Amino acid sequence: MSITGFVAAGFGPVREAFEKNFADGLEHGACFAAYLGDELVVDLRGGFADRAGTAAWDERTLCPVYSSTKPVGALVIAMLVERGLLDYDARVADYWPEFAANGKSAVTVAQALSHQAGLPGFPEAIDPALWLDPPTLSAELAKLAPMWPLGEGSGYHPLTWGYIAGELVRRVSKRSLGTILREDVCSPLGIDFWIGLPESEHDRCAELLKPKAAAQFPHKNVETRAAFLTPWAAAPRGTTEWRKTEIPSANGHGTAPAMARLYSAFAQMGRIGETRVIAPVTWDELTRERVRGEDRVLPGRVAFGAGVMRNLPLIYGPNPETLCHSGWGGSGAFGDPSTGLAGAYIMNKQVTHLLADDRRSKLIDALYGCL
Repeated sequence: MSITGFVAAGFGPVREAFEKNFADGLEHGACFAAYLGDELVVDLRGGFADRAGTAAWDERTLCPVYSSTKPVGALVIAMLVERGLLDYDARVADYWPEFAANGKSAVTVAQALSHQAGLPGFPEAIDPALWLDPPTLSAELAKLAPMWPLGEGSGYHPLTWGYIAGELVRRVSKRSLGTILREDVCSPLGIDFWIGLPESEHDRCAELLKPKAAAQFPHKNVETRAAFLTPWAAAPRGTTEWRKTEIPSANGHGTAPAMARLYSAFAQMGRIGETRVIAPVTWDELTRERVRGEDRVLPGRVAFGAGVMRNLPLIYGPNPETLCHSGWGGSGAFGDPSTGLAGAYIMNKQVTHLLADDRRSKLIDALYGCL
């Protein structure tokens, strides 16, 4: 299995851990990258981008990162907060009046972004094609009653989070969330990450190997059913239309170095390289804890900022202040403000775990062991 890329001096154990994941049969194709401050210290890739094992995973290979997209979308929201177009403490309905329907008038922007709005999914059947029509899907979402009272904790919103975020941006800006990300951040900084992937880039996308077993969800409640377990809980993934649609909760596409670079904004208090994306005071508001406790959908105790997870439990290194997110199948990224370390892991051999992934953990542990 060919491994390409590099590690900086002193980071050899990360390459060894990456190679061992392949040697142990845990990977088909994967990449891992890390920045220490502004220096790219790890950029590794290996295996195959296609299911048949004929196309090598190279530096141009893109892969969907699923829910690891959410903190990137949250960063765009923070940019609009800083520009005075949104306010975390304002009600969602102040920008989107229809959202107030059925008892949601008090939900603030920060509460919605921290999975407290009570809308993890649709309890009654919808046409799954609506997920590819964000304005229409958002209009249907606004009609729903919350599934639990505001102030009684979080219930992870795997898909609906992105439609709330995207609609908020649509209500206050002439540009979409994905367009702002591309024009104001990724294009100027040369970051190969997209929310809403142009069809011209689709030939670079890795083919996914879905897990053979079904995901095991910790809760057998109505919230989890609405979030994940109905036939209408998601649109068909991997299709041309799905890749093109902006879903800020679920279909960001990128390389590991690109995702690690974006998560540098969490490791460096709003800065990516020499570019100040958001001011430290806005970073504080984005990342500070908004809710903590047993989640109604995810396993165990979690803590959320305004769209980014905090490192509870400690699956992204030893620092509980690290900002992070996991994606369906095993992808994940983090930014650690105590060390300035940011990293990202992307692969196409998916597993069923919702938060942790042993392959990713081995790489992160090796990375921290090199500091």
